[in-house]
Amino acid sequence: MPETERTTPDQTTPEAATTAGDAVRVERDGGLAVVVIDRPSSLNALSPEVLDALAAAFAGLAAEGPDVRGVILTGAGGRAFVAGADIRAMSGMGVEEGTATARRGHAVAAAIEALPAPVIACVDGFALGGGLELALACDFIYATDASAFGQPEVLLGLIPGFGGTVRLPRAVGAALAKELVYTGRRIGIDEAVASGLVLRRFADRDAMLAAARETVAAVSANSPSAVGIAKRVLVAAAGTPTATATDLEVDGFADAFGTADKQEGVAAFLEKRKPAFGG
Repeated sequence: MPETERTTPDQTTPEAATTAGDAVRVERDGGLAVVVIDRPSSLNALSPEVLDALAAAFAGLAAEGPDVRGVILTGAGGRAFVAGADIRAMSGMGVEEGTATARRGHAVAAAIEALPAPVIACVDGFALGGGLELALACDFIYATDASAFGQPEVLLGLIPGFGGTVRLPRAVGAALAKELVYTGRRIGIDEAVASGLVLRRFADRDAMLAAARETVAAVSANSPSAVGIAKRVLVAAAGTPTATATDLEVDGFADAFGTADKQEGVAAFLEKRKPAFGG
């Protein structure tokens, strides 16, 4: 993998910072957590160790409960979000090791989707292979104009292994997903936005991160229990038959009625005051 120049850290004022493995940083700023994949010399490639560190990072955030109101997931170095899986690490793998690596990738995606707080993938540069799959596991993707996306695994005699064949069709439709997987071609920001893969585009990294922070702030004003239930239903209902999906919604709606936040929200509305949600 080519060397890249290390850039200054993202502009944050963390209350506390922890490390999950040498290449994954978790920075806290109130209810916001910023998870940074910091392997710029390998374009933030997802080695087995990085996958394990990401899974541990998101498990740690989940353990904090409603104290975490939103997460930004991004890559360091200025050239890539994540350029893909670590090909050097995969070069000597056989079937059993390949299976274990895929399960690691799926464990990270599952941890992101299980987190009650929304996770925003902030892409600046390459989001290829496992990098795109990682972004797809997030609630939505913000990206800079310098970004590029693709599933190039077939060029190496492989297929997507971290959820690309499942989540990419949901994001862009079956036909485009098949074309991208079968050809391995990359798409730029224009096509990524037009296809629905990227929700919002930005001229540069600073503007993107500022917007993501604004989104987390807007979410943080709402009930954390309601947001968490809504995310649970949206993730579980994706791709299911309508009858199954509506049953999931009914269950989630009922669960919300059992929360203190529902009582507070309704009382605040009737009393014409701002609610004080606690989660």
